[in-house]
Amino acid sequence: MKKLYWIFLGAILLTFSLAGLLMAAEPIKIGFIASITGPASFLGEPEKNTALLIQDWINKEGGIKGTPVEIIIEDSKSEESQAVLATKKLIEREKVVAVVGSSTTGESMAMAPICEKAQIPMISMAAALQIVTPADEYKRIVESPKAAFEVPKTQRPWIFKTPQTDTQAVEAIYNYLKKKGISKVGIISVSAAFGDSGRKELKRLAPKFGITLTADEVYGPKDSDMTAQLTRVKASGAQGVINWSVGPVQVVVTKNWKALAMGIPLYQSHGFGSKKNIELAGGAAEGVISPLGRLVVWDKLPKNHPQYTVLSKYAQEFEKKYKAEVSTFGGHGYDALMMLIETIKNVGTDKTKIRDYIENHIKKWPGTGGVFNMSPTDHTGLDHTAFEMIQVVKGDWEFAK
Repeated sequence: MKKLYWIFLGAILLTFSLAGLLMAAEPIKIGFIASITGPASFLGEPEKNTALLIQDWINKEGGIKGTPVEIIIEDSKSEESQAVLATKKLIEREKVVAVVGSSTTGESMAMAPICEKAQIPMISMAAALQIVTPADEYKRIVESPKAAFEVPKTQRPWIFKTPQTDTQAVEAIYNYLKKKGISKVGIISVSAAFGDSGRKELKRLAPKFGITLTADEVYGPKDSDMTAQLTRVKASGAQGVINWSVGPVQVVVTKNWKALAMGIPLYQSHGFGSKKNIELAGGAAEGVISPLGRLVVWDKLPKNHPQYTVLSKYAQEFEKKYKAEVSTFGGHGYDALMMLIETIKNVGTDKTKIRDYIENHIKKWPGTGGVFNMSPTDHTGLDHTAFEMIQVVKGDWEFAK
């Protein structure tokens, strides 16, 4: 009995000693910037919740080799200027080892030069190809006589991203249209960074897939009625309409499309991957098709799929903790943070070693957005096969037929 007492006491002391060591150790600081408030909050809110979930996971397991992880979360308020201020604060005052963020293309484009100058790894949670591609290289691509077939040959050295690119989303939509025998479509996009980038890719890649653009309409980020633009798309003889935007305006387009009874399908960008869009559309989203990652249909995948284990754990634990369904946006945060944590486990907190590891050693890495294969010429690490074409059916996500 006395022996058991001493074993029990020893176990308690060991537990408290380990906990004490963990609490006493200087944490590894990771900066995290998201659009938690403002128009893009439906992106940033699940990203912030994901960051908190992962911080709990890692520290309950003892941190990274005994060192706790502190994810310092900043709200960009959906504004580029605030994202810039937050980036400087995280680098200069908090001395973070890497920055994850932000939620939107415009914010990420504003943050990238700061991280490049400071030579600190940044992993964006936004989609545009330009985030990871130097401006002169992107210009070369879009102005090339063979623009539709060009791919980047260089990347911004310190900038990575986890969402599939707008280029890959366009390829997924155009491949689907070809299978459906649709060759004439009208496009409509928002005049913001995400919409501008998607519009350029839709126009650039159309010839490669034999697609004719019958209309090219643009609307403002605060517009509340796109009936006029959609009416012109319908009159152009389009067999379908593709909308490129995120946030409330994509719901407006969906409602307008339904109200006009256009008689042609509506394809949304990969920015449509939140159940909130379906709810806010109030039934108008039925039949809408978009290229999305497999996170929204994780429970419909075979269990031997390479992403199944990651998707099922993240989705179930997120939904258990927050009583809300996962979105692809939270998944982008998951991929960025877990990629960083695996990297730090392997090479420590040296910023150059972190950059080099992500670029050269993230291979066949299953995340929520796909199976990543980073390289010096590809700082996204995904291709169009990371997408599934998903349709809204009875208020839920289903594989599009």
